[in-house]
Formats: sequence, structure tokens, C-alpha cells
Amino acid sequence: MSRLEVTEKIVATKVAKGLKWADVARKVGLSKEWTTAACLGQMTLTAEQAQVVGEIFGLTDAEQKWLMVVPYKGSLPTAVPSDPLIYRFHELVSVYGTTFKELIHEEFGDGIMSAIDFRMDLKREPHAAGDRVNIVMSGKFLPYKTY
Repeated sequence: MSRLEVTEKIVATKVAKGLKWADVARKVGLSKEWTTAACLGQMTLTAEQAQVVGEIFGLTDAEQKWLMVVPYKGSLPTAVPSDPLIYRFHELVSVYGTTFKELIHEEFGDGIMSAIDFRMDLKREPHAAGDRVNIVMSGKFLPYKTY
């Protein structure tokens, strides 16, 4: 058994039961964004969180333990993603990455936006010309230190 097999079981059970990530997140007590990332193998759950997820998805005790193991971060199978939706994020960084960098450095100085001390909110934004995807990412600024 591996973490990938547990992730695949979670996704298969989600599909079979017709579950929504937002409903899973409410039961876990965390955001839909973080909970989804955890269920997809990118975050580490506590024993209590793993038990809730285990109950929802019918996981054994052994499978729940995999949810508490620190994962290998980064789940994309290739350097340039082939999935069209994920590729668009790659494209966003390719096109706007230098703009993100320039504006963050101008506003905050030399440093990075944390993906550890991080929040994300994703929601549908109704629009007459077609609904829009609204994603807000908020990461702590971490300045580089001199020594």
C-alpha cells in the first residue's frame, strides 16, 4: 500500500458516493481548498482529521496512517503539465510570473510569498458574458535575510 493508492481510493469513493469537496471539508472542519489538497496527497492530516476522512471514504486504520505521513510535495507527473486546466496555471506563471515577481519585490522587497503560511479561496463569480473563476491566494511574505 502507498499514499498514491490511498489517494486513488479517496477519489474513487468520492465519485462513487457523489461527494463534494466542500462537504468533506465541512466535516473535517477546514477550508475546501486545504482539505482537497490533503485528500489528494499534498498535505499532512492530524490523527483526528485522518479519522474523519477515513470515516467519509471508508479507509482502514492502515490507510488513515498514510494520511498522516508528510507527503512528497508536487504531484504533477511532468515538468509542463498536459492537463488543459493545470496547463493554464503553468501558462499564467510563464506569462505573468515576472510581473508577479516585479510587483511583489517593488511592494515588499527581496523575498518570496510563502506556500506554507498560505491560504486560498476559490469561488464562482457570476458574469453576464460567462461565469468567471475567482481565486484569491494569500501567502506570508518571507524576506531574504542578510548574514
